[in-house]
Amino acid sequence: MVSFLIAYATWSGNTEEVAELIEENLLKSNMDVTRYRIGTGPLPNVNDYDALIIGSFTWDKGATPDEVKDFVAEVGYKPPNVYVFGTGDTQFGGDALFCSAAVKLARFYESNYAPLKIEQSPRGTQETDVINWTEGVIKQWSH
Repeated sequence: MVSFLIAYATWSGNTEEVAELIEENLLKSNMDVTRYRIGTGPLPNVNDYDALIIGSFTWDKGATPDEVKDFVAEVGYKPPNVYVFGTGDTQFGGDALFCSAAVKLARFYESNYAPLKIEQSPRGTQETDVINWTEGVIKQWSH
């Protein structure tokens, strides 16, 4: 069974909603999933998982939150299979800064899968975007 660690940072709850939806869809496909809110306890051993899914909101004019940077530093290496999602708000910086934390994380981890970008919360049509993105992740492990 393929195992995923979903590590995410959230303040407003939007990124957590995305993480929960990703988890729900991975579990429907019989994947093993651990969901971890960054900064809320001991760091899970990333080596124990086949893949890392990391989620972050974008903060302060396109910045990655400090707790996410701390998580990356604490992991201490770049796992080979990383998928990234993020939440953001185009009213703060427009398209140029929208979900830039997710873009930066995907670039840092050299992810071969495009980051998922969600405007605020994953409701309505964006819920479908999360499901489709997660199905794409699952397909990479179903070959």
